[in-house]
Amino acid sequence: MATSKRYICIHGHFYQPPRENPWLETVETQDSAAPYHDWNERICAECYATNGAARILNETKQIARIVNNYSRISFNFGPTLLSWLKENAPRTHRMLVNGERRSRVNFKGHSSAMAQVYNHIIMPLANERDRRTQIRWGIADYESQFGVKPEGMWLAETAADTATLEILAEEGIRFTLLAPHQCKRTRLMKDGSEWVGTPDASVDTTHPYLVKFASGASLAVFFYDGPTSRAIAFEGLLNSGEFLAGRLKSGFKEGTEPQLVHVATDGESYGHHHRHGEMALAYALRLLERDKSVKLTNYAAFLDQFPPEFECEIYDNTSWSCAHGVERWRSDCGCNGGRAGWNQKWRGPLRQALDELREAIVPFTESAGADLFTDVWAARDAYIQVILDRSDESLSQFLTAHQKRKLNETEREFALKLMEMQRNALLMYTSCGWFFDDISGIETVQVIAYAGRVIQLAQDMFGEEVAGLEAAFLARLSEAKSNVAEAGDGARIYAEKVLPMKLSLEQVAAHYAISSIFSTYADEADLFCFHVRRISYEVYTSGRGKLAMGRAHVASTITGASGQFSFAVLHFGDQNITAAVKNYVDKDAKTFETFASEAAELVQSADFPAVIRLLDRTYGTAGYSLTSLFTDEQRRIVQLILNSTLWDIESSLTNIYEDHASLLHFLAKSGLPKPPALTLAAGFAINAGLRRALETDPLDVVMLRSFLQRAATDKVPLETASLSYLADQRMKSSMVELELSCGSNEMLDRALALARALTEMPFDLNLWQAQNIWCEVLRESEQSLAELSLDERARWEKDFAELGTCLSIDTAAMNEQEQVAESTGD
Repeated sequence: MATSKRYICIHGHFYQPPRENPWLETVETQDSAAPYHDWNERICAECYATNGAARILNETKQIARIVNNYSRISFNFGPTLLSWLKENAPRTHRMLVNGERRSRVNFKGHSSAMAQVYNHIIMPLANERDRRTQIRWGIADYESQFGVKPEGMWLAETAADTATLEILAEEGIRFTLLAPHQCKRTRLMKDGSEWVGTPDASVDTTHPYLVKFASGASLAVFFYDGPTSRAIAFEGLLNSGEFLAGRLKSGFKEGTEPQLVHVATDGESYGHHHRHGEMALAYALRLLERDKSVKLTNYAAFLDQFPPEFECEIYDNTSWSCAHGVERWRSDCGCNGGRAGWNQKWRGPLRQALDELREAIVPFTESAGADLFTDVWAARDAYIQVILDRSDESLSQFLTAHQKRKLNETEREFALKLMEMQRNALLMYTSCGWFFDDISGIETVQVIAYAGRVIQLAQDMFGEEVAGLEAAFLARLSEAKSNVAEAGDGARIYAEKVLPMKLSLEQVAAHYAISSIFSTYADEADLFCFHVRRISYEVYTSGRGKLAMGRAHVASTITGASGQFSFAVLHFGDQNITAAVKNYVDKDAKTFETFASEAAELVQSADFPAVIRLLDRTYGTAGYSLTSLFTDEQRRIVQLILNSTLWDIESSLTNIYEDHASLLHFLAKSGLPKPPALTLAAGFAINAGLRRALETDPLDVVMLRSFLQRAATDKVPLETASLSYLADQRMKSSMVELELSCGSNEMLDRALALARALTEMPFDLNLWQAQNIWCEVLRESEQSLAELSLDERARWEKDFAELGTCLSIDTAAMNEQEQVAESTGD
């Protein structure tokens, strides 16, 4: 048996739908992801980051090795997710990039990373123009992230038809990955063999195939091992890394020909869907690396070494996640999450509404684009460079290459709006909008929101020419009926969930004005995707009343649209805020100066009713309030307002608990029932006390132990999720301080004291981030330690080893590793 020709490849499709508010270009709070800010952040912590620093444990469950799974598996990341990671989780993004670079070393110059169609649209359901843009944007994003051209590309949901595969080949892609049931027939190429059908996923998945096109182009296709992939995703194979390695090895056939056993699943299987799945993967990879009978590889490396000997044809309009082809994304096919009594008849009208909207804006795009660009569709393809880099230089390069003539400021703004309209028209086809059970789900609301942004931009640019655009869209959307009675239909969802998202520059100015009461802004500030330049700002107070007045210039960093506004905000304490904003032009200068002077005098005399009347006369209406703030800022300010109230409540409940603690001890010890009111006070007081102890800098160890003892004695349940999260963040912060201190024994003492205390917590802690930093310090501290005296160094090494032990690290094993980790994470 020629064992050297047996290869194994594990592919992870890492993807989240774009979640950004289309008007703010940022992901807002998603309560269902708590204690994390949003689902991107949560899944990053559970999966994307952990696969960059996966643990291999010893017999006593201590960390013996940390490895970067990305350097050993095949993977693709959705471009919109990669952009989020780069901005919001830079350490994780760095691990990913480091893993990709290392994969090229491991696999003879071939990257383990595949590209992906840009925002995960179902390619067979797209028109030819959109397919090309998706592929070109995916390639450009890949080159931006990894610095090399992609060899392979992942198709969303592996949804494919022959036309899509041909475009991949034409755009320079060498291979893609499909499900076995998507293969229609195969034949050996060299001797003109007859075609052999491959019904019921019976294709031999251990070697690649070539799809030939009439144009003369060709594309290699790998069909993954379906049963083993399902076992990983749904049947608990990730419960054991040893079982995973064994199952993969069992996939080889008898014979000496080159074979590739390979699987493909959602990358989120490794850590998010299956807790500690990344550890099972890491252990399996280590076992396979040590096994001389097999070799790890990636698709490009295998393809280079063993080109296809067989060709194939595929079933058009098929995918890996719908038994009915691609119907899951356009009809009530029966593929769903299993909610009894629900249907997905809404899918058809939703797609039809979006298709009609897309086609309605085409003539406007082409007409306006012909005046601005040499080729508007070529400009759209190239616009990805602006999306990836919003700098003035990048924008200038784009316009220089594609503008029909040198554009003035107004034309430039119009050109950018045109491109943004088209970008959102692509984003609105993100596949998750149809995947789940109801049109009221957050993923579907998201694609409808992108459509709302398309409509707004069209109205801004073309005015009365598109007067019926929104009405026609809503008429079709009203045919999409929700299974949730309160949601109604698509049109109602648009009205209730999308319209409140819509923003004008005036609303941005209102947000700035109101939040300035609670925040200190510099003269120039960035608010999400807007830049605000303060022109004037004055504050007057009297008692609890406060009046802020000023002028500001607001500009979109996306389209360049801008305006100048005057504003006035009255705050009477707590949530009692009223604000007025309006456009400002030079002729308004005298009016505003007069208003500001009169308002200041009225505040100083505490005549707030007169101030309100003056506001109404000057601005017409003071229509903005705390509810006008963007979601995250609104919550931050409400929390500031609530803090004093919550402190009063906390103090009262703590006093009640303290006054009756001995009674509670007696009841708990005697096994007698505890009054609910007293139990509530105890739970609140003890958990609040633990939070205070963890937040105190340095850590109040005495307070921590005291409240832990009380909780145990009085049998008070702890809020383990929030306390664990807080402890993890606190330990991470302490380790960051240690890392930056360059060998400071003082910082080490603080980190060690905290770590010792946290070992007393009566529940599991997720100290993943702190553990990674410990390894970074171990790897990078040699130079700073060389500057210490022998006694200081001996003390450092002793205490640092104890710190590692407190963090559940096998310090001896980690010290023995030549490379502690290839990269570490957030």
